[in-house]
This record gives sequence, C-alpha cells and structure tokens, in this order.
Amino acid sequence: MLPNADQIQALREALKVSPDNVPLRQHIAEMLLGLGESAEAEKEFAIALTHDPNDNKTKLGLARAYEQQGKNSQALILLEELIKQENPDTAALSLHSRLLMRAGQVDQAVQQFRQALEKDSDLQNSDLAQQLGMDADKTSDVVDGRVRAGGSESGESISGLERPSITFEDVGGMEELKEEIRLKIIYPLTNAELYKAYGKSIGGGILLYGPPGCGKTHLARATAGEIRAGFIPVGINDVLDMWLGNSERNLHDLFEQARKNSPCVLFFDEVDALASKRTDMRQATARQIINQFLAELDGVQYSNEGVLILAATNAPWHLDSAFRRPGRFDRILFVHPPDAPARAAVLRLLCKGKPVQDVDFEQIAKKTDKLSGADLKAVVDMAVEQKLQEAMKTGVPKPLTTKDLLKAAKRVRPSTREWFGTAKNYAIHANQDGTYDDILDYLNQR
Repeated sequence: MLPNADQIQALREALKVSPDNVPLRQHIAEMLLGLGESAEAEKEFAIALTHDPNDNKTKLGLARAYEQQGKNSQALILLEELIKQENPDTAALSLHSRLLMRAGQVDQAVQQFRQALEKDSDLQNSDLAQQLGMDADKTSDVVDGRVRAGGSESGESISGLERPSITFEDVGGMEELKEEIRLKIIYPLTNAELYKAYGKSIGGGILLYGPPGCGKTHLARATAGEIRAGFIPVGINDVLDMWLGNSERNLHDLFEQARKNSPCVLFFDEVDALASKRTDMRQATARQIINQFLAELDGVQYSNEGVLILAATNAPWHLDSAFRRPGRFDRILFVHPPDAPARAAVLRLLCKGKPVQDVDFEQIAKKTDKLSGADLKAVVDMAVEQKLQEAMKTGVPKPLTTKDLLKAAKRVRPSTREWFGTAKNYAIHANQDGTYDDILDYLNQR
C-alpha cells in the first residue's frame, strides 16, 4: 500500500515521543521519498545521521534524496564513500552508475553497473540496464554504454560513440573560441549550400591547446552537442597496440566509425602522445602511426566530408609540424584560463542545481584570478563538502553563500602556474612562425 500524508503525520507524532529513534526516522524518510517529497526526506535523513553518523543505510537514503532533487555532486560525495567499502551495497553501486552516466562518464558507469550485476542479476531487467545497453533482452539501441551503429544489419556497436546533451550554453565564457568553432565546424553544417558555393568542404580540424583544466575536452563535447552530432573521444589506449600494424588499423577504424556516422566529432585528447615529432622517435613503428594519422586527416583514400576533427594538447611544441599544415589542424586555438566574466559564468554553471542564497558570483570571480575551470570546480566542491559536514552535525542543511565560496577559494591555488612557466620559454625562444603569440599576449595582459 502506498504511503499517505496521514500515515506520515501519525509516525511523526510517535517520533516526538522518541526523537532518537533512527529506524523510525529512516522509515519516515523512505515514505517521504515514495511520495516524491525528496526535500523533506533529505531533512529526516540528515537528522538521522546526526544520531548515527556511521549508518550506511541512512547515507544511501540521503544520497537518493539528493539525486531526486538533482543535487548530483552531494549525492556522489556520499556514494563514493559507500562504494569504497569492502562489500558495497548493490543499490549504492547502481545509483552511482546512474549518476556517472548522467555526467557523461559512460565507461565508468558501465564498469560500476557490472559490479552491481554481479551482486544482483535481477538488475538486468531495470531501466538503467536498458539505458546502458546491458539489459537481458539486448533490445536497446545502446550496447555497453555505446550507441549502436545506425543502419547496421549485424547490430555491431560503435565503440566510443556518444550523443552529448551539453551545448555551448553549458560552457562558461570562451566566446571567442566558440565563434571560431562555429566558423570552422558549425556554420558549414548549418549553411552547407553557401559553403559549397565557395568550394568549402564540410569538415576539417582544430587544435586546442593550453594549460590543463581549462575546459578543452568539455568544449569539444559541447561542440558535438551543439550540432547534435556523434562524438568519439580517442585516447592513447584506443590506438596503441603491442602487435605490429594493429595501431595503424585501430586509428583507421576510428576514422571509419566517424565517417559512417557523420556528422561526427572525432576528438583526440592529449594528441601529442600520438602525433609527436618524428625526428624525436627512434622506432620506425611510431613513425608509421604518425604517417597513418596524416593520411587519415588528408582523406586521400576516404572522404572526410562531415567528419569534424578536434584535438587537445597541453604541449603543442611536441607536435609534429606536419599536423599544422592546411587541411589538417589548420586552426590552432589557445584555451587560456577564464577571465573574470567567464569565471562568473563558470561558477553559475557549477552551482546550478545546488542550494544557494544570494551568491555574488562577480565578487567571487574577482577573487579567483588565474584559476582554471577545474580549479573553480574544486572551489565549489570544497564549499559543498563544508556545508555537508555542518549539516551532518546540526541536521539542518543550509544553502551556499558568497562567504562559503570565498572561504573555499582561499584554499585553492592556481594549477596553471607550472604550465605557463614552461609555455613562456617556448613562446620566447621557439616561436619563429608566431604560433605562440597568443601566449605572450595573454601573459602581457596579466
């Protein structure tokens, strides 16, 4: 029988007589969740934790209440604590998997859900199993977190193909970079006839470089979401293989997947690991991979029409110069740490869905100079953790304030300093073609 308000009120009257009764408070909280009253359930679970801070059942209930309200960061903090234990609860593993999938971390979500399936095979019939393509009937358009290849009679899955839901609206700042990407990638798709009239093909490559944590990967994924294109992230492990010739074959297969699913964004993270200077290499096999990479970019044997190639690196000076020729990565964009307006925009996005009270994002932005996007995320996470600790003690969750975020900001040091120290040397002493002028311009403005 479904719970109702009268039953909950009766139990709350009983709780007044025995306020330290943790099982009763848990029961009330569970009933509230069943009625969709997740905010009220959160309060009851939080109070229960003040009486028994080590109760895993209460922590899981609080995580579920957070998840129902879209407070994913708070839920993840609790769940990460629960799944690290020796014998994690199946429900904790399953909920953690759902939140990872929601955050776009599909591979981790699949791995986590496999652990839950080992404990409870009945989960194969759940909605989450179907969303991840791990359901018993295998009727989903997804296989192990990957979208099936469209029109494939064999039903084989496309490894790594994603359909990002984020767009440029989810990227704080970076307006000049967004416009460059629109000009190179988005406008040719939305104005195909106009571009063809001028003999411009739909496709091409952009190299994003800059210090770590400034949003290069996030921007690439948002580019795919902006045009509702497929997105294939490529890491070094997706290409390199110990067997002779396999690495080149893996690279070709990735380009083929993108061609078959165009429009598609093919994103190479840390591309310098696959495209280093050939003069620095001792093994011929490594040079063969680069030659294959260049051939795929040129589209000599296969058309790259509709294949949009983005790459990111923290060390562009290690990249073979052949990759910067026209038709390959012919647009090189510097992704610097966000300026004050961009920091305010990033902070607003990071605090979206979290309880806040009259936060002055502009003031915080002024106090977080030189911080990267990743550093700003650390600021918000620290402030949230502090609020959670206070809520555990008092049983009363309170919203984030400007003071909380400023306090957390004082504990975070810019992670970009070391990178700029190295980059400055290259910009001064190895900048014959002006590639790194943007770095010097940025440093001169500081």
